[in-house]
Amino acid sequence: MVVNRYLVAGLGNPGSAYEMTRHNAGFYFLDAFAAQQGWRLTSLKMQGLYGQGRLGGAQVLCVKPQTFMNRSGQSVRAYSDYFNIPIQNLLVLHDDLDLAEGRIKVAKGGGHGGHNGIRSLIEHLGSRDFARIRIGIGRPPGPAGEGDRKVESYVLAPVGAAGRLLWDERQALVIEAIELFVTQGVEACMNSVNGRGAA
Repeated sequence: MVVNRYLVAGLGNPGSAYEMTRHNAGFYFLDAFAAQQGWRLTSLKMQGLYGQGRLGGAQVLCVKPQTFMNRSGQSVRAYSDYFNIPIQNLLVLHDDLDLAEGRIKVAKGGGHGGHNGIRSLIEHLGSRDFARIRIGIGRPPGPAGEGDRKVESYVLAPVGAAGRLLWDERQALVIEAIELFVTQGVEACMNSVNGRGAA
């Protein structure tokens, strides 16, 4: 039986102190998608803020885990189990240090690349075969190899006015990517979006 139900998870940290930080790119773009659809992500359930609606005949659930980044998998697994979401119908939005700032790339499966939120999802789901929308934030300036503390400070810092403008410019492409994933599948999404994902 084909389950016509999808889960779109945006990763980030809860609370106003983390709003518009680089690590909260997943929250930002999921909020933009939900607002465009007229959905409100205000209900708290299973350690996540969520909302839902219909898109292309499918039921779409959107969730922002409120567990903090390192435990994102707890909430996403709970939603996946409760709503019987197959792994191929899960899409995760997250920041990515290995992509240039503002670059958008859709990927199917893969490792965690050092991202603690993705690491938590892989651990709790027992699979890495979920789709992702990787949102490039670039790496901190200066010499490479200066340690995790510099990276942590960088990802938890606000994007600033220029970064906010860039995110605003990328909204339409990310929204389109989510819609394509739900209505046409991950392959069509990658084929359409990845060639246009450069900043």
